[in-house]
Amino acid sequence: MRRRTRFSLEPKYILAICSVLCIILIFISVRYEDKVQPAKDAVTGVFTPMQKGINTVGKWITDKIELLSSIKDLQQENKELKEKLSETTYQNRILQQEGYELDTLRDLYELDKRYPSYPKVAATIISRDTNNWYNRFVIDKGSDDGLKVGMNVLAGNGLVGIITEVGHNNATVRSIIDDASNVSGMFLKTNDQCNVKGNLELIDKGLIEVQGIDKDAKIKEGYEIVTSTISPKYLQGILIGYISDVTVDANNMTKSGYLTPAVDFTNLTTVLVITELKETLY
Repeated sequence: MRRRTRFSLEPKYILAICSVLCIILIFISVRYEDKVQPAKDAVTGVFTPMQKGINTVGKWITDKIELLSSIKDLQQENKELKEKLSETTYQNRILQQEGYELDTLRDLYELDKRYPSYPKVAATIISRDTNNWYNRFVIDKGSDDGLKVGMNVLAGNGLVGIITEVGHNNATVRSIIDDASNVSGMFLKTNDQCNVKGNLELIDKGLIEVQGIDKDAKIKEGYEIVTSTISPKYLQGILIGYISDVTVDANNMTKSGYLTPAVDFTNLTTVLVITELKETLY
């Protein structure tokens, strides 16, 4: 059986043949232009629609590529804007926090000036009871800072409460709104004595109880009540709050009323602790 001989041409010969064919076709198209025109028209009629279709498809693809590129650019720009907004928001929060802390320090400074004769230290509240009120809370100062049980605590415009427990670096404060709190008070204008009793049910209305007012006491709505000279634990003259709704008791010997505290017990962050005990001062 005879094996067929494989025919092959080198690439340079193929290129030469193609070149010769192209020259021949150019010569024929020029020399016999009239005769080859129908063939040109036929070829043009076939390829022109194809060319238009190719151009249309190419333009569509180009538009889509440009659209995808624009979308990608917009996504990147959106990401950068979100990062800038997040950074700006964070910086704004920091500024607000610093502004709030500055206002708090100013309030404490003003409070400190009201009671210049008492040495004080500032402390931050780090925890509290699980309710809406600061009736018992913990501060970030303790015995290492010189604090002791019985020291008076201030904030806002006056008395917050008293320290009941002390650790090395923290202390527990019972405020005047707590049910267990009793503070000996007196009316600043008349010196009439009274007892300010904590009441967590009443504080929802912004009030606590005032008891034991002498029946003949000449007091009026809005009079200031301060810590009394006879109080065994509270230093004299610290503002507690303002009297309202005074009525004569059933025993017809005393009066009772309500007190609006000088401190906002829904919003405490920093306090001042008077670092002297009453028994050491008197």
